Amino acid sequence: MRRVDSAVEAVYRYRRPDPACWDVVVDAVCSEASSYDADSALVQAGRAVTRHADRIAEDLRRQQGFFGTAVGHGVEVRALALAGMGDLRALPALHNLGEHGGLPTQRPQSRILAELPAEGLVPTMRTVLQKGSYRAEATLEVLSAWGPDAAPAVPEVTGFLDTEYAYDALRVLGRIGPAAAGTANRLTEFATGRAPRAGRHHPRRAAWAHWRVTGDPTLALDVCGAAVRSGTAGHGLPFLADLGPLAAAHADTVRGLMESPGAWTRVAAAHAYWRITGDPEPAVPVLLAEVDPAWAGNPAMPVQEAVRRLGEIGAPAATAASLLGWILAQEERLGHPFTGVRILADAAYVRTLTEALERIAPGAGGPVPAPSKELVPVPASARRRFLRFGRRV
Repeated sequence: MRRVDSAVEAVYRYRRPDPACWDVVVDAVCSEASSYDADSALVQAGRAVTRHADRIAEDLRRQQGFFGTAVGHGVEVRALALAGMGDLRALPALHNLGEHGGLPTQRPQSRILAELPAEGLVPTMRTVLQKGSYRAEATLEVLSAWGPDAAPAVPEVTGFLDTEYAYDALRVLGRIGPAAAGTANRLTEFATGRAPRAGRHHPRRAAWAHWRVTGDPTLALDVCGAAVRSGTAGHGLPFLADLGPLAAAHADTVRGLMESPGAWTRVAAAHAYWRITGDPEPAVPVLLAEVDPAWAGNPAMPVQEAVRRLGEIGAPAATAASLLGWILAQEERLGHPFTGVRILADAAYVRTLTEALERIAPGAGGPVPAPSKELVPVPASARRRFLRFGRRV
């Protein structure tokens, strides 16, 4: 058991643990000598355990029993592990789990399901939504990740506009796009505040969703532009960013918000300004200032969002490449405050860093030097924090 505990500790702590540590975790789970932490690690492993896919699939069949219909914790662990690899052998078990209320209830774990093709799971997600709201939050999260491929679920998602999950439902409908055009009138009601469930955060997202499903930006520009001008900028900026050049009339207001005291607003404004104008020069320093190399995963800080937006800008954000490469090369995972999803959280950050670097400096590789003010130009507002970290390493 000590060997298993050490292996589990290693895969939770390190981004690139010795592959033998994952071997021990798989052995423990498949031999029933497991623990909650080992099970949780395997669920989060993703493609790190691809070489064990056949063994996990075989063990899943054993857990499901002779008729292949058994459900329970063991089935869920193995099915989610396969799903994280994108392995279609997870689908029958996931269908059964969906029928019997065994799918994840939390967003981080539910996102694992989005690694599978939507066509294989959308019917199950519809069944889950038809059963009520117990797993609605997690289910809507998955459907949102699939975007247009989630279109068959429009009737069930629309039903959740009348619940406390209306905000999530609005996002799903917007991500689905034109296939949800039949909901345009409902979206207008939310955007104008006439819907019974319309809260103070709903109008911007509903107006954005209306544009996405109808192709008409008028309502979105009006509602989201008014939000930005009124001081509730953080709730309108991401939608103006999606509108891009269509929101050109708001460019000056958005640029002014790049000096906001709120980090999330600064990042959202920098991204929106670049998307609206196509000018990366003012945006890159603002985004780079938020890429704290000491970030431990606290979701209150927009570090990952800043990295993602730098990656979208691409080559004009070349000043960020050295710092992002150095962060990516670190051995230890993020010390995420929700330790139960530490592997998932760090894997998402690694994926964001990797994709950003590939877009900023395609094919870049080789040793990554420690960051310094000479290697990575940063704005004065961030330099003190940056150099303070440099002395610690």
